Amino acid sequence: MKIYRNLEEFVPLDNAIVTIGTFDGVHIGHQKILKKLVDCAKETGGETVLLTFFPHPRLVINPNDDSLRLINDIEEKTHQLSLSGLDHLIITPFTQEFANLSPEDYIRNVLVDKLGTKTIIIGYDHHFGKNRKGTIKDLEHFAQIFDFKVEEIAKQDIEDVAVSSTRVREALIKGDIDTANKYLGYPFELTGTVEKGDQIGRQIGFPTANLHVHEAHKLIPAYGIYAVEVDIYTEVSSIISGEYEELKC
Repeated sequence: MKIYRNLEEFVPLDNAIVTIGTFDGVHIGHQKILKKLVDCAKETGGETVLLTFFPHPRLVINPNDDSLRLINDIEEKTHQLSLSGLDHLIITPFTQEFANLSPEDYIRNVLVDKLGTKTIIIGYDHHFGKNRKGTIKDLEHFAQIFDFKVEEIAKQDIEDVAVSSTRVREALIKGDIDTANKYLGYPFELTGTVEKGDQIGRQIGFPTANLHVHEAHKLIPAYGIYAVEVDIYTEVSSIISGEYEELKC
């Protein structure tokens, strides 16, 4: 999977199979979109492209609102996306200028001119452009003008509950890790640096690790005692450019 730091680094493709979104959590609903993306590329001989944003759009649009908590930091999200078989991942800066694009300019300037979109595959609730006014109806209208196809993925339910990043966050906040993991399709992750503490735990027979989480908006589950698996990484690969490589243990 090739990773790009912004749209300007990306060279438009002849047959780009595209999806766009924040993909926070890369949960099983997202995974359904990604599978459809990969399958479509195989059928048409195209290349898959996922355009996502950093920082999260809400942090730019509502800078005074500090309530957002992210399921993944950017490294965790990139790792999960790399498992899907994507060809290209674009992590573009989200700015006020980008946020103010009209739906038509968004489609023309980003989807068509920057990416070379021939097929766009989106979730049922996808909105885009200034004030999130753009909808699938806009995509279908301009698809006829700019010659690309639109495929919509219906919402996926588990036990009659729609899977969404919000649902995952709610489960984590309650400390319901089993439900969160079921929606995610993989174990929830916390990534950070171990820092030296008072070392009281080892004195009473329960040594602990103090984990400093670098992403300020990372969601921390409810206070409690959890069983965890630990990977210790000695080398961290950059996710901002080049080919994505696994972190080395």
